[in-house]
Amino acid sequence: MNLEDIFHSFSDLDFEKHALALFQYQYEHNEIYHSFCNILKINPIDITSVEQIPFLPISFFRTHIVKTGNFEPEIEFWSSGTTSVRAENFPSLHSRHFIKNASFYERAFLNSFEHFYGNPANYCFLALLPNYLEQKHSSLIYMMNRFISGSQYAESGFYLYNFEELYEKIIALKEKQIPIILFGVSFALLDFAEQFSFSAPELIVFETGGMKGRRPEIVKEELHQILCNAFGVKTIHSEYGMCELLSQAYSHGENRFATPPWMKLLLRDEKDPLHCSKNLSTGAINIIDFANLHSCAFIATDDLGKRAENRMIEILGRMDAAQIRGCNLLYL
Repeated sequence: MNLEDIFHSFSDLDFEKHALALFQYQYEHNEIYHSFCNILKINPIDITSVEQIPFLPISFFRTHIVKTGNFEPEIEFWSSGTTSVRAENFPSLHSRHFIKNASFYERAFLNSFEHFYGNPANYCFLALLPNYLEQKHSSLIYMMNRFISGSQYAESGFYLYNFEELYEKIIALKEKQIPIILFGVSFALLDFAEQFSFSAPELIVFETGGMKGRRPEIVKEELHQILCNAFGVKTIHSEYGMCELLSQAYSHGENRFATPPWMKLLLRDEKDPLHCSKNLSTGAINIIDFANLHSCAFIATDDLGKRAENRMIEILGRMDAAQIRGCNLLYL
């Protein structure tokens, strides 16, 4: 089985076969994942279904070097958040994802986007991501740079706090009937919406991230309603991605996310982090991402989700500190 041959549709059976083969490969070639499985007394021979695969806590990307195989990374990505737990191996408090091959990452996010929205070259991308631009090693900025450089429209570009210029650009593009994607972090989109309102029903607005300490947190439904009213759109789209993943899930509205065929969101029991089941209606989110071939494809996040129709998952938010602490104790 070619473990890099992933960017296509999978039947349920083929997905399970690939996941099990990838688990065996990463158990054998990923030192941290191997040790994690051994601490849990996991015998890889006994793993016969996706639900039995052990998922590595996402915090390990902060405290350990998570690599499958021995390689020098072409690039590395850091998370935008921080933690109260100091990592001994790193000079910062960020998660770090070591990328063996940058072109493979590009294949992952380009194919993820195209699966839901078509060729990204056909859109004009306007990126309102001030806090990410102010950071180094951002996977989101890398992705947006690629979208912008690959767009057929020269108007594509990044914006910091120059809201008037952004507003004028949107109005001009709208008059030319050019397809626009406005991709912004939550607090910056709110700042923009408070200064400028207009009606652009064809505009696709992507909200990502959060307030990053710049504004008080508000519930997602309220945020999206404010943005819909300000921009004259029916729904707010979202991307569910992180520095620890090479692929992304997408939402066309209502905070319900679908995944590309080589990625899945699963639910695990909040009180029993080793129990993952198709029968759970709500729970903490586990992720399988076949594109994480050279790190770890099986990640237990700190996010909560709810099962929705058509195999989608509604993102409910983050687990609280007590829930995360309880889960991590079981993993040590």
